[in-house]
Amino acid sequence: MLAVDPLFVAYVGFTAILVLTPGSTTAVIVRNTLAGGRHAGFAAAVGAAMANTSHATAAGFGLAVVFTRWPVAMSALRVCGAIYLGWLGVRSLYRVVKHRDGGLQLLNMAAAGAGERYDRATSVRQGLVVNLLNPAIATFYLVVVPSFLPTGAPAGYFAALAAVHIAMALACHGIWAIALDRVRRVLARSGPRRLLEAATGLSLLILAGRVLLR
Repeated sequence: MLAVDPLFVAYVGFTAILVLTPGSTTAVIVRNTLAGGRHAGFAAAVGAAMANTSHATAAGFGLAVVFTRWPVAMSALRVCGAIYLGWLGVRSLYRVVKHRDGGLQLLNMAAAGAGERYDRATSVRQGLVVNLLNPAIATFYLVVVPSFLPTGAPAGYFAALAAVHIAMALACHGIWAIALDRVRRVLARSGPRRLLEAATGLSLLILAGRVLLR
């Protein structure tokens, strides 16, 4: 029977808590799922996973050196992330003002066509950008993951830990997309859909403020 590394178990537990805690990425998954259904939510989740992979790769190649020499780079990342979240929040609130249903039209799959493909591309981009500009993700790969590396760990161990986080986050975001898609389809009246979009927009603005003031 193979022995289980307690440090790895601790990492998995910590990472599970991290990915299950709603944050800016979750808000973007929710926003895209409400606007375009579970496929748009999945697309945003894929974009977020691509960004996580990029952060992990950069950290593995020594990005910590950049932030150590130029601390202002992390501040710039935080400000850009806050601005992007705020922009998404304002867009959601604009749709609430402009559309009686908040812009959350319950399109059937047969009628989606090319518009859905465009929404998926937009969703991927939003998931990608929000995580690329998320200082918490950068800090996770630069500080947290290395702290769980055992002494004498092989060269690929960092990549394995990063893959665990990326897979867990992708699975969690996918579950959010499925759950929100079901909620979205149940809401036949435009009023509740408008309220959902307003709540999402306000959440994004609050998250933008939190990121900016950290």
